[in-house]
Amino acid sequence: MRILVAEDDAKLADMLARSLREAGYAVDVAGDGERALTQAAVNPYDAVVLDVGLPRRDGLEVSRALRA
Repeated sequence: MRILVAEDDAKLADMLARSLREAGYAVDVAGDGERALTQAAVNPYDAVVLDVGLPRRDGLEVSRALRA
């Protein structure tokens, strides 16, 4: 299972990614909404963990764009 973690707090993103990897998941991290959308356009993700307060495009905008 491949997961995208979209989180602008580097320490939190690292902790989430590390924990998910230890649980056996493939994890990519994006630090802002634009990067999250770019990565989602290139890679098929089974799940996305979105921070609502992302810079450049907030998590709600990213979610709407991914669903469209």
